[in-house]
Amino acid sequence: MGRAFEFRKARKMKRWAAMSKAFTRIGKDIVIAVKEGGPDPDSNARLRAVIQNAKSVNMPKDNIERAIKRASDKNQGDYKEVLFEGYAPHGIAILIETATDNNTRTVANIRSYFNKCDGSLGTSGSVEFMFDHTCNFRINGDDIDPEELELDMIDFGTEEVFVDDDGILIYAPFESFGSIQKELENRNIEILSSGFERIPQVTKELTEEQAQDVEKLLEKIEEDDDVQNVYHTMKE
Repeated sequence: MGRAFEFRKARKMKRWAAMSKAFTRIGKDIVIAVKEGGPDPDSNARLRAVIQNAKSVNMPKDNIERAIKRASDKNQGDYKEVLFEGYAPHGIAILIETATDNNTRTVANIRSYFNKCDGSLGTSGSVEFMFDHTCNFRINGDDIDPEELELDMIDFGTEEVFVDDDGILIYAPFESFGSIQKELENRNIEILSSGFERIPQVTKELTEEQAQDVEKLLEKIEEDDDVQNVYHTMKE
């Protein structure tokens, strides 16, 4: 199995954020998708993907429809996607994806977390190159041979296909998202969820004490409402 499989396994073993945080994150994703491509999921591929993700975390249908309606309102503020890069203690690189309606607030908050936990907020490009930007799809695995699917999907950019408890997972470079989504839909294969992840190219093993220093910073960052995802190079 490749790096995507190991990365996914480690992430699943970690504690996941509370469901309310997942709903907040998806709510922002809906606003971004609607502002970008309109409120009709049939003609907006990004919104289609977000709705699938909402269903996968059991977000009620009413909540989804309300979020789409709210996002269509001209008075609804837009969210800007901003990437932050820096170092935790012990040389661990951290990459933070945010969606914010007030960048000044977000910058100040993120900087304060690094300062309080002996880390340092870096400049753009300082650690991003240490992570592979990937896309992924989780599909219904009924009546599908993963090996055959992998061979079929290589032409569309797929690099890794594997099975876990949640179905079949497909991993590919970030830029292959559109072509894979389109091909899966053309084949009437049910997409359960999809998304993007940044997989560290190399991870660093720390002692238990050192890992606690890093976890302290990660927890502060993850609790921030503007933060969508956090990635790091610490071995889990």
